[in-house]
Amino acid sequence: MMKFCSCSMLYFLVISSFIYPSCNEKKPVVEETKTFVFVVNLVNDEQKVKEYLAHHQKVWPEVEAGFRKAGYKKIDLYLFNRSLVMIVTIPKNADIDSMGKIAEGYNIKCREWNQMMDQYQVGVPGTLDGQKWVQTERIYSFKNE
Repeated sequence: MMKFCSCSMLYFLVISSFIYPSCNEKKPVVEETKTFVFVVNLVNDEQKVKEYLAHHQKVWPEVEAGFRKAGYKKIDLYLFNRSLVMIVTIPKNADIDSMGKIAEGYNIKCREWNQMMDQYQVGVPGTLDGQKWVQTERIYSFKNE
C-alpha cells in the first residue's frame, strides 16, 4: 500500500504543478505607457495621396530602426479621405520630442524620409503657418475594467 501512496502522491504533485502554477513564478512586467494622437491632412492631389500610401506600404527599414532606437512602443496611422490620424505609444517617462530627435538622427535615411513625406502633408484648419502634424486633446475616455 505504501508504494501506491507514494506513486499517487508523485502523480498528484506532477499534475498539480501544471494546474496550480508556483507562487514564485515570475509574472510578466507590464511597462506603463502613454499615448499621443496627432492629425494632419494630405495634399488635395489624388496622385500624391496614392504615392503617400504606397510609401507607407514599404516604409524604409532605417526609419523603423530609428523608431526602435528611440524607444517608440507603437505607431499607427489611420486615414479617412485626406485626413491622417497618428497614434503614438511611448514609455510613460519618455519625452516624445527627444524621441523624435533620436529617431530622425539615427540615420540620414530617416531625415530623408521625413523630408519626402513633408511634400504630401498640409496642416489641418487651425494650425500655424508651416505647421503640419498637430497634437490633439483627449476630450473623453471610457475604460471597462
